[in-house]
Amino acid sequence: MVLLSHCKRMNDQRTSSVRLTNVTKTFGNHTAVENLSLEVPTGSIYGFIGPNGSGKTTTIRMILHIFHPDSGEIEVLGTASSRAANDRIGYLPEERGLYKKMPVRRVLTYYATLKGLSGTDAKNSIDVWLERMGLQDWASRKVEALSKGMAQKIQFISAVVACPDLLILDEPFSGLDPVNLEVIRDAILELKQRGTTIIFSTHDMSMAEKMCDFIFMIYKGKKVLDGTLDSIQSAYGEDTIRLRLNGGGEHLQGLEGIKAVRDMGQYQEVRYSGDPQELLQRLAAKGRVSLFEITRPSLHDIFIRIAGPDAKEVS
Repeated sequence: MVLLSHCKRMNDQRTSSVRLTNVTKTFGNHTAVENLSLEVPTGSIYGFIGPNGSGKTTTIRMILHIFHPDSGEIEVLGTASSRAANDRIGYLPEERGLYKKMPVRRVLTYYATLKGLSGTDAKNSIDVWLERMGLQDWASRKVEALSKGMAQKIQFISAVVACPDLLILDEPFSGLDPVNLEVIRDAILELKQRGTTIIFSTHDMSMAEKMCDFIFMIYKGKKVLDGTLDSIQSAYGEDTIRLRLNGGGEHLQGLEGIKAVRDMGQYQEVRYSGDPQELLQRLAAKGRVSLFEITRPSLHDIFIRIAGPDAKEVS
């Protein structure tokens, strides 16, 4: 593995890299973000989750100073000035876009010089990243000649080539095959180890669970979750039971205390109110129980509780 030893940064004494205080943004009569406050701890991977149209992208664009809030304050990398922090931020948008007629190296050199890198530093960084992504043999080829996966890796390099202090990734794994996904994931984790603060927007709840130090959820423009996965799961209690029964979930029908059942294919995930041992006894009387696991709700389950069609958790 090629190590990112060229990405060095001074010890950052700030406890937070991004701070939003009582931020509101409207578009006409629509309130996209309402009275939002959050802090992104320096050196962390901070997950942004929420349904489409919930305000995630608007929030990201305000952090990038593409949009300005109607009210409230935004501080990025210790300053409220967009220009002061701009060269120290890398951004991978969900809507990908590269200059298809340009050679790969020229595209990456363009992005590197936009962020203030000298010609020598740009070349060194590009060489390291192309080798890390297995694309060194494609440096002189035009972007239009690349496969979709290759082009997405080039887009990622364009966001990190200047070794940003703050990296904002909007759906970085969208459309990637498992091999390329692992390459990008490992690079993100190494950047974090080297001190980069990463804001990571995703619809993949399992990836958010595995990668993020903190998770923030926005719904209908309002913050509904903000904390570690452990603190979020603890707040929702241990009311989830994973079951595998002979005959599938038919024995669960009509049982008192069962609030919801999700068929996961190889097992059922049940939200249950009551003594789990009583439920186990009732199920065992009806047939063989090969799995009975009391667990905390997954982030996916919490997401559905808040934003699903039958949501009752948040008004």
